Amino acid sequence: MHVLIFGAAGMIGRKLTGHLAKTGHLHGGVLTALSLVDVAAAEKPAGFTGKVAVSVIDIAASGAAERAIAARPDVIFHLAAIVSGEAETDFEKGYRVNLDGMRNILEAIRREATKSQYRPRFVFASSIAVFGAPLPDLIGDEFFTTPLTSYGTQKAISELLLSDYTRRGFLDGIAIRLPTICIRPGKPNKAASGFFSNILREPLAGQEAVLPVAETVRHWHASPRAAVRFLTHSATMDLAPLGARRALTMPGLTATVGEQIDALHRIAGEKAVRLIRREPDPVIAKIVEGWPRAFDARRALGLGFRPDGSFDEIICTHIDDELEGRLPVLL
Repeated sequence: MHVLIFGAAGMIGRKLTGHLAKTGHLHGGVLTALSLVDVAAAEKPAGFTGKVAVSVIDIAASGAAERAIAARPDVIFHLAAIVSGEAETDFEKGYRVNLDGMRNILEAIRREATKSQYRPRFVFASSIAVFGAPLPDLIGDEFFTTPLTSYGTQKAISELLLSDYTRRGFLDGIAIRLPTICIRPGKPNKAASGFFSNILREPLAGQEAVLPVAETVRHWHASPRAAVRFLTHSATMDLAPLGARRALTMPGLTATVGEQIDALHRIAGEKAVRLIRREPDPVIAKIVEGWPRAFDARRALGLGFRPDGSFDEIICTHIDDELEGRLPVLL
């Protein structure tokens, strides 16, 4: 089985690559090749015995997607994107990468499919940003998409494109709307949601973090480990039950910022909590105000997707995966 990952150098891309390399299969299908594509060179995974090809490609550039698809991978993960905050501040860049890039990939698959029998599984990482206020406290599977950001709009349009290309038989596609990923490892990015991770990641490393919103803010979360589970399950599950509705909201964990901090206190203690500095930011608060708080994701649950159990579990997973199971000694 040949797997291609667009956005392989990103956080989720690295996690997914590492998981595939470690297991060597996708739900029973033996992996023989990995193609890792991004605008920056992805690292080759250690311990993988199959073929690994690393390509530096801008999917928005003419002809770039065709070069990646020419090898006819069996499974394609599309994770590449300009994140929410950057897509909002740089309108042109957001549409060029998030929408034009998606269309280029789909067109490359279509052209390959018309040459001969080729219909890959295509897993698209969408987002709960496709929903916009006014929102109910609990959003069901039938709720309509009315994004209020450029990023959300680009994801919503991409979902429609994926459904149409699937309907026409060029690919077998699924779009999974990921919750906000928490705790993201590494350094802060330009996502407006970054503070959800920052207020946990930095104190767990013995560093200060800034909280720009009220502790009453409630949101929908999943760990990086859960995100990888969602992706790998999407790659091999039977998609027939989806019918024409190819976008699924992933199950997650709803929590207020205060509940996040309470979990941090239980796991790491009072000294870690004291490293959080309150600095209200009305711009971020305004953006967050229109975000979803919780979902009734029974459709995804019925299809075998499983969320994290608690925020304590999310924090412990981060400690195990990123901090070698140890916390710093906080003075």
